[in-house]
Formats: sequence, structure tokens, C-alpha cells
Amino acid sequence: MYYIGIDLGGTNIAVGVVNEEGRILAETSTPTLASRPYQELVRDMADCAHKAMQQAGVTEDQIDSIGIGIPGIADKNGVVVFCTNLGWHNVPIRAEIQQYINKPVYIDNDATVAGWAEYHAGVSRNTNSSVFLTLGTGLGSGIVINGKIWAGGHGAGGELGHLVIEVDGVPCTCGKRGCAERYCSATAIIRMAREACADAPNCAIMRAVNGDMDKINAKIVFDAAKEGDTVAMQVFNRFIKYLTIVINNVISSFDPDMIILGGGVSRAGDFLLDAVKAALPQYLFYPTLKQPELRIASLGNDAGIIGAALLGKE
Repeated sequence: MYYIGIDLGGTNIAVGVVNEEGRILAETSTPTLASRPYQELVRDMADCAHKAMQQAGVTEDQIDSIGIGIPGIADKNGVVVFCTNLGWHNVPIRAEIQQYINKPVYIDNDATVAGWAEYHAGVSRNTNSSVFLTLGTGLGSGIVINGKIWAGGHGAGGELGHLVIEVDGVPCTCGKRGCAERYCSATAIIRMAREACADAPNCAIMRAVNGDMDKINAKIVFDAAKEGDTVAMQVFNRFIKYLTIVINNVISSFDPDMIILGGGVSRAGDFLLDAVKAALPQYLFYPTLKQPELRIASLGNDAGIIGAALLGKE
């Protein structure tokens, strides 16, 4: 059997045919153009799915199910309850796409499906439980416990980016203050760097962007930190502190076999991982016991398609 995986993003829709081992056989994509009615987006998803099937030499009869990863939350009836990036509220995606391809449809959060992909075909493949943290524009997470996706009783579990880690802290897009993603994301790194650079106009970060703060990104900050720039190191160490607090909360809540760091920030690789490993012991309440293994995600951009496709296997 084969599976269709749809990675629905604010910029692009990526669709692939995936086999049972989690390998993408064919892939197509199209711009999301998110301001359009949802019916048009769903039609494009179906068109891409048919093209991918044709490229893979797979018929619709050979497709077991369709999985969709969304930057939001869906209920068990296949209705997208909300998806802020697309402006969706109570959109019946399952029923809509089944008008084009009449197969079972499974929908879950994009970070959840990325963690599911790593569990099936990536770095956490041989574990029983894992927590995936995606460090990008925000902080997303995907939790696998005893070989199953953990999403809580109402589909909103595992929103670790919205744990409050700083009381009355920075306002979050969710309406609260002090959420983890306001401190543990590329967006957070940029904000903290701009604040630090305001008092240090001659630092390495400012030199790298020719004095234009709008050009600061997480990679520039990390590169300057690698070179030992004092301001960049302050920003990096602050980011590591908050990320390590989140990881400690994960360990205290789930004690998984492995914690995986993904998303754009994770491209820093060992520089990021080594700093987290060095800082973590001071936060653990049982530092003498075995800790979860910390790893960098291995599937990159393919995780969205693979994880969505394999939702049907659960």
C-alpha cells in the first residue's frame, strides 16, 4: 500500500506519494496563495496528489489513505478548528478533499507530523517514545508515547510552544504572555539580538548586516557567537537557557527516550546541541538518572510529507 502526504504551509503546498517504509516516491508542489477560499486550496491539494500518483506510477486503488499536516488544530471529524496562518476556522477539509479522492483522511498539526516522520523513518526510529521540538518562526512539538501520537483528550495537547516560561513576559500571538516560543524560536533570537545590538552598534552582528537591524537572522547571530562575539554569545546563551528550561519541562512531563530538535535553528547542529547538553544538568531534578538522548532531526523538509502520509498507519 501507498499513502498520500500533504504538507500545507502558508507559502507552499507540498504533496508526495510515500511507501510503508516512509520513503517519498514522487513529490509535487504549488503555491498556497493563502488568501483564496479554502475550496480552491483543497482542489490544488487534490490536483497535486493526482500528479504525484502519476509520477510514482501508482493508481488511486493502491492508495491506503491521505494525511494532511496543517499549521493549526483539527478535530476528530476532519474539521480544521483553526489555522491562523490561513485564516481558517471550522473548515471541513476531510469532506472537501474526499470529493476528489475518496480515501480515509487524517489531519494533524505540522509539528506533530514531523515528529511522527522522525519516529517512523528518521532519527528516533528505534525508540518507544520521543518528543520533537521544531525551532522555527515559533516553537512546535510532536509527541510520540508508546508508539502512538499523543495529542491529549481534545486534540490540543502537546502545544509546548505555549507553555508559559516567563510570568508576564513577552506578549505571544496566542494572546498570552511569556510563552516558550517567544524565547525559543528564530523570531525570539532576532528580537533578543536587536535589543542587544541597540546598545552595541559595533558588535559583530551589526557589522554582518551593515548596521541594518532588519537584516538580522538567527544564522547571523549564531555565526557571530561561534566566533566569540560577546553580544552574540549573550543572545545565544539566553536562548539556550530558555530552550533548556523547556527541555527540562519535557523530561519532567514525559521522560521520553529521545528529544529531537528540528526546524531552521537546528541547522546549527552540534554548536546548538553541545550547548544544550552542557546546560541541561543544572535544571534536572534527578541528574544522576539516565537522560533522554538529544539529537538533531534528520529528515529536513521531507518530514512534513512523510509524517502526514504515515498518519494513516496509526
